[in-house]
Amino acid sequence: MSVGSLVALPIVPYTADLLGRRRGVFIGCVIMILGVVLQTISINFRMFVAARFFIGFGVAIAHGSSPLLITELVHTQHRAIFTTIYNTTWYFGSIVAAWLTYGTNNIVGNWSWRAPTVVQAFPSLLQLAFIWFVPESPRYHISKGRYEKALQILADCHANGDTQDEVVQLELQEIRDTLKMEQEFEGNAWSELWRTKGNRHRLIILISAGFFSQWSGNGLVSYYIALILTGIGITSSETQNLINGILQIVNFIVALTMCFFVDKIGRRKLFLTSTAGMLGSFIVWTVCSARFAENADSHAATAVVVMIFLYYVFYNLAWSGLLIGYTVEILPYNIRAKGMTVMFLCVDLALFFNQYINPIALDHIGWKYYIVYCCWLAVELVVVWFFYIETRNTPLEEIVKFFDGDNALLGGGAATEKGRKLAAEIGLDETADQTGVGADEKGPLEVGHKEHAV
Repeated sequence: MSVGSLVALPIVPYTADLLGRRRGVFIGCVIMILGVVLQTISINFRMFVAARFFIGFGVAIAHGSSPLLITELVHTQHRAIFTTIYNTTWYFGSIVAAWLTYGTNNIVGNWSWRAPTVVQAFPSLLQLAFIWFVPESPRYHISKGRYEKALQILADCHANGDTQDEVVQLELQEIRDTLKMEQEFEGNAWSELWRTKGNRHRLIILISAGFFSQWSGNGLVSYYIALILTGIGITSSETQNLINGILQIVNFIVALTMCFFVDKIGRRKLFLTSTAGMLGSFIVWTVCSARFAENADSHAATAVVVMIFLYYVFYNLAWSGLLIGYTVEILPYNIRAKGMTVMFLCVDLALFFNQYINPIALDHIGWKYYIVYCCWLAVELVVVWFFYIETRNTPLEEIVKFFDGDNALLGGGAATEKGRKLAAEIGLDETADQTGVGADEKGPLEVGHKEHAV
C-alpha cells in the first residue's frame, strides 16, 4: 500500500492544481474502490498485493486534495478545528478496523479477512456520494479567473450567502491580489520550494513533520503491537487485539478533544509539549521493557502497557491533527499542493521503513531497538524548538509574513511594502493604494465580524 502511495505522488499536485480539489478527491476514491473490489475477490497473494497497491495509489490522490479543500474553504476562526479533525478521523477508521478484526478473528475461512476488506470501501462510497455537495475551493476558482464563483462560495461559507459582507469582500481582494502576484512573480515550479529563505524554512518543517509523524515510535505500535506485547509476555491474540482496540478509542478521544484547543493553546506549545512528553514516556517504556527482559517482572510488563497509552496521549496532543493542519496552512497557494506532496512523500518513506525495517530490528535486538527512538525523539524536540513557529488566529494568506517577513507577497489591506510595490507594477490598484495597515496595526481581516446565524 505504501508503494502505491509513493508511485502516485508525482501526479498528486497536478491533479489538485489542474483539475481542482474536488475532482482530486473523486478520482482518488474511485481508484480506492476498485482496489477494494480487487482485494475482496483475490484468489492468490499476487492479486492481494496488487489490490493494496491500487488502494494506496487512490489514497495518495484523495489525501493530496482533501486537506487543501478544507483549508481553503473554512473561515479563519474554524480553520484549526476543521483541518485537525480531518486527520484525527484516521483513528475512527482504526477503531473500526481494530474491533472488526477482533470480531472476525474467530471466523473460520476466508471471510475472516474478506469482511474487513469490504468495509474499506464504505468511506470512499460516502465521499463519492457527498463530495459534489461541497463547494470547490474559492482559491482554486480565483486562480482560474472565476471571481464571481469564488465570491459566492466565500459568502456562502463565511457570511451565510451575503456577498456584500465586508470581510468577504476583503477576503476576495486579499486572495485575488495575492494569487495574482504569486503567478506573476513566483510561479509554482518545484524549485520554488527552496528558492527563498522563507520557503526553505517551510521545507524543513514539511520534511521533518512527515518523518517525525511516523518515526516517533508510533510506527512500532501501529504495525507491530503484537510483537511488542509478545516481548513483554502478553501472547494471547485475543488480549492483544483487545488492548489495541481500547488504545485506538483512547487515541481518538484525546486527538479529537485537542482539535478544539489548537487556537487556544497554540501550535508551537502543543508540538513542544507533545514531543517532550513522548520522549519522557518512551524512556520509561524502554527501561520497563529492559526490566522485563531481565527477570520477567509482571509489574514491568504492566508498566510498559501503561507507557504505551501515555505515549499516545502525548502523541495525540499535536502530531495526529497538526501534521495536516499546520503543514497545509504554512504554504502559500502557489506551492501548497507541491509542498504537501513533499510532506506526504516523507510520510510514505517513513511508513515504508516502518513496515520493512522495524520488524527485523525488533526480532534481532528486541527492546534495545527502543533506544534508537529515544535518541531520535531528542533530535525531534530540538528541531521543533528551533523551526516550528506559531501561526494561530491568522488569516491563511497572511501567514506568509511569519516566514517571509517584509519580502512576503501579500495583497489586500495587509499587504507588505514589497507587496504594494509589486501590485502597482501589475495594476492591482486596490492593493497598491493601501496605506500600510497590516502587520503593525489592525488588519482589514481582523475587523469585528460575526458570522451570520443560519
